[in-house]
Amino acid sequence: MRELPRQCQPRAARPAPAAPRARPAAAAMALTLFDTDEYRPPVWKSYLYQLQQEAPHPRRITCTREVENRPKYYGREFHGMISREEADQLLSVAEGSYLIRESQRQPGTYTLALRFGSQTRNFRLYYDGKHFVGEKRFESIHDLVTDGLITLYIETKAAEYIAKMTINPIYEHIGYTTLNREPAHKKHMPALRDEHDGKESTGQDEVAEKRVHTFRGPHWCEYCANFMWGLIAQGVKCADCGLNVHKQCSKMVPNDCKPDLKHVKKVYSCDLTTLVKAHFTKRPMVVDMCIREIESRGLNSEGLYRVSGFSDLIEDVKMAFDRDGEKADISVNMYEDINIITGALKLYFRDLPIPLITYDAYPKFMESAKTTDPDEQLEILHEALKLLPPAHCETLRYLMAHLKRVTLHEKENLMSAENLGIVFGPTLMRAPELDAMAALNDIRYQRLVVEMLIKNEDILF
Repeated sequence: MRELPRQCQPRAARPAPAAPRARPAAAAMALTLFDTDEYRPPVWKSYLYQLQQEAPHPRRITCTREVENRPKYYGREFHGMISREEADQLLSVAEGSYLIRESQRQPGTYTLALRFGSQTRNFRLYYDGKHFVGEKRFESIHDLVTDGLITLYIETKAAEYIAKMTINPIYEHIGYTTLNREPAHKKHMPALRDEHDGKESTGQDEVAEKRVHTFRGPHWCEYCANFMWGLIAQGVKCADCGLNVHKQCSKMVPNDCKPDLKHVKKVYSCDLTTLVKAHFTKRPMVVDMCIREIESRGLNSEGLYRVSGFSDLIEDVKMAFDRDGEKADISVNMYEDINIITGALKLYFRDLPIPLITYDAYPKFMESAKTTDPDEQLEILHEALKLLPPAHCETLRYLMAHLKRVTLHEKENLMSAENLGIVFGPTLMRAPELDAMAALNDIRYQRLVVEMLIKNEDILF
């Protein structure tokens, strides 16, 4: 078995094709001064992770002869119309061996034959642009088999353990707990009109939407603390608070989830949606407060956002927000250099565990930058914005409106939309892939995305 990584139980997944980088699952936020409870981070359970590491690896059994009428979406693993007995003999070489055969009883239908547990398992195989035998759909047969072997191995070895996973959950201790009573300050709030979409919010809780999600890199369930196994669709993610859980654990989570402010330990490095849900705001207070301060005294500052402030003082601002939240003092009396405030705002976006332009939406935004037709660019950007969670989209809208106002003072501050794109491109977007060269090549397109968002802010939002 491979050696486990050292950070907070294992954080590196089993090697698999095109496996993306692990990202922090969910981070916690600002400890209020009146909170007397000691915060204890959850202990992630490694048993299922270890089992995934031990699962058999796929071993393709290639066909040595030319097969007529082989479907174009299958490779050399396709053996044509052979019997179950022939397939069984070919697969007997090792655990994890697999091949594809055409059914003799139903020509035109295909079977994935897989060796597991010293016997051959047969699965009806389908293709609709992706390969599947059940709910999950895969780009390649190799990925389908890898995921299948992991699932078979874990569910065989740990069936009883999985059945008891929901006992003693950690959910109440990590910052997502449903509040037992409505906060006093919210009870008397009048109906609010959201300036972003024009709809009224009555203060009533809506049922949270939990969607099946593919996690990039290893993730642990934030209900039971167990590893979320498999290559894709390992669990579900709450669209409101960002909670990541197994599908079976999601049934135990209340639908009116709200992060419990008592367990929110930081402002920086915290999931953006969790932060705004915990504080009942539309945007993170860091963004609102820094932008207000910058617009009140810094719009004419030469090199605004390009010039760096003193790093120790930027760190002081970060600590002030983490400690005092919206009571943090970032006025001119405390920080005369406006570049310290711009540096603190940029640091907030860089520290987000999930970037402002999320990993899921990233490919669509990049597609817009690589398109040459201006009208098509805007259409793709419109579609890309729809992929962002509400809190991310609202924060991006507010930031782009601010940066547009910065460009109106370009004669004084020398900051055009293009210059701001260079600064904010890598700050707001991060490539999900591990490939360093690919990520480097993306930087020019990241700059273009932000430049387009600034220039077309009034149309896009």
